[in-house]
Amino acid sequence: MAQVVASRVTRQKVGAIADGAFKVLLAAVYMAGAAALGRLLDTPAWLLVVSGVALLIGGGIEIGYTRSRSMRTYTWLMVAYDSGWVLTALVGALMAWRGSSGGGEVWIGYQTAAPIAFAALLIAAKPAQTASV
Repeated sequence: MAQVVASRVTRQKVGAIADGAFKVLLAAVYMAGAAALGRLLDTPAWLLVVSGVALLIGGGIEIGYTRSRSMRTYTWLMVAYDSGWVLTALVGALMAWRGSSGGGEVWIGYQTAAPIAFAALLIAAKPAQTASV
């Protein structure tokens, strides 16, 4: 039973690290392609650069805290973050479908604020309890 729990926690940690790595990769794409993505999303390039910096910080903190925070905390934060991401993408798509040019800004704006909120909540979370020997 202990092996099953340890295996699940290890998979969860790999998932948390992968989630942080995805944010870091997305940050690099946003910063490197800010001008082209800005035209595509009808969003100022500076907003994509700021979003990239926020994603880089958030992803780095997410990776760095995997040893000291519980996977329950990570799971809750990732579900909340990804739920907001999907909801914001839907709102942005709906805005674009209705002819508004603000959909890209809504979506990128979320990706600017959410990783910082995620990181702040992760830092503020209680450290994971370690097993006593």
